[in-house]
Amino acid sequence: MPTLNGIEVALQCGRVSPKTKVVMLSIYDDRTHVTRAIRAGVAGYLLKGASVAELPLAVKAVMAGETYLTPKVSRFVVDGFLHDEPEGADPIEGLTRRQREILQLIAEGRSTREIAAILELSVKTVETHRARMMERLDIRDVPGLVRFAIRAGLVSSDS
Repeated sequence: MPTLNGIEVALQCGRVSPKTKVVMLSIYDDRTHVTRAIRAGVAGYLLKGASVAELPLAVKAVMAGETYLTPKVSRFVVDGFLHDEPEGADPIEGLTRRQREILQLIAEGRSTREIAAILELSVKTVETHRARMMERLDIRDVPGLVRFAIRAGLVSSDS
């Protein structure tokens, strides 16, 4: 998906069609991605390495109004519950949808001109969004934005 990641798609699905249930199929099995997906309204979370038999189980559970988490990632949720981990604010949530899109494209190595062309914006508008994002996040340079995007799970370090 050139301008959206799975979590952004889930958020948009929730806004456009609140009754739609999303089952996410992801390569990410870490706490950050799973937590962000659940907060985005994902009703099911499967890993791409899951068995073929697991998909119908997930769909059936979600259709019954339940949440389905692949066993490998469900431990994050249970561990957090058992240890009463405080839910910190996700710093990505403080950004606008457009800022998240621009941050993702920056982290993917796109230039300001490329971002402007992809999002059909002026170069100045992209620069303004980037400056406001950096101010909001208290980040001083573009490499800092890329590190932030990786830590926040917006992109992976190997993409």
